[in-house]
Amino acid sequence: MSTIALHVNRRAVELSAEPRTSLADFVRDKLDLTGTHLGCEHGVCGACTVLLDGVPARSCITYAAACEGADVTTIEGLDEDEVTVELRAAFTREHALQCGYCTPGMLVSARDLVLRLPDADERCIRVGMSGNLCRCTGYVGIVRAVQSVIEARRARNIGPQTGGGRTILGPAGSGRAAPGRSEPPPAGTALASASDSAARGTILDFTPATVLDQRFTLPHAPAKVFAMFDDIAGIASCLPGVALTGVRSPERVEGAIRVRLGPIAAAFEGAARVERDPVTLSGRIVGIGTDRRSHSATQGEIRYRLLPLEGGAATAVELSIGYTLTGMLAQIGRPGLVRDLARRLIAEFAGNLDRQMSGASSEQIAPAELSFWSIASDVLRARIARIFGRRSEAG
Repeated sequence: MSTIALHVNRRAVELSAEPRTSLADFVRDKLDLTGTHLGCEHGVCGACTVLLDGVPARSCITYAAACEGADVTTIEGLDEDEVTVELRAAFTREHALQCGYCTPGMLVSARDLVLRLPDADERCIRVGMSGNLCRCTGYVGIVRAVQSVIEARRARNIGPQTGGGRTILGPAGSGRAAPGRSEPPPAGTALASASDSAARGTILDFTPATVLDQRFTLPHAPAKVFAMFDDIAGIASCLPGVALTGVRSPERVEGAIRVRLGPIAAAFEGAARVERDPVTLSGRIVGIGTDRRSHSATQGEIRYRLLPLEGGAATAVELSIGYTLTGMLAQIGRPGLVRDLARRLIAEFAGNLDRQMSGASSEQIAPAELSFWSIASDVLRARIARIFGRRSEAG
């Protein structure tokens, strides 16, 4: 447990909470401010939107501990706010709510648009509200409500505020935590430093932002599998979208991985450091890559360990995959989907590795490019099957 000090709805708050507690759970469970609703809990639906230092933020994916020293305003704190009062009336007048579950987050986001937009442009409003999902209304009433408030305020000569009234720039907490506390550099800064080091021939160690643990088995002896892991070109051919562009030494390789995320095609180019321990049948690959088109960068680490099965006739491969991603592509991934995709990718890698070790031709091994949609469709089908399976068991 750690003590978190911040201001919520203009009131100083200092309470203890687990480091992993989200801001949404903090205000709901610790402060009984249940107007902040939880929907997807992946930062997608917008139901949990609050103001963090005056900026709309997804409280379900924001750690409360990261808000040390910040000003948090929930929907309860906007009861007497002039813009929110006008929006509530407009939402009622334009029939902009039905079940009302999404409405608190809608009001917080709509308030930001009323403050910032110079006029009631429908397209700008739809784009601005696109991060808040509603299952009931069809959005027409919501857009009309926001338009009517903007039009009324501009007609009263109340102009837009530069930056929506923001006075503080920066991440959660805006750097206002207790003096003397050491803050880690932003991920983008760390990646830039790592990229410079890679260009100079050094691949730095790092602490991954996300770690995924996977395990699969192969019908081959551990010594044979470990020897295969020493064949970097062979391993690369088993990974969808991966291609080597150069091997400087057994400890350093250069290559690229191509990924297509719907309309976005990314080609991460970089280098990796390879470490192996024959005694423990384990190893590590640490890499850095950048995609110039999307201005995204990533650091990745794969740790593996081989364990004998069936008296040494088969092998269990334990993988720990860690990565940090910044840039445009970092906005696309969601933790639950990433875990599902990782399981599918490892399954493809394991199948390709087995075929390679069994003497299959290169055409039978890996696709040239990793397609997000082909894998995501299989993931969604599997999720639907699990949902209907649970319902059948309940019936």
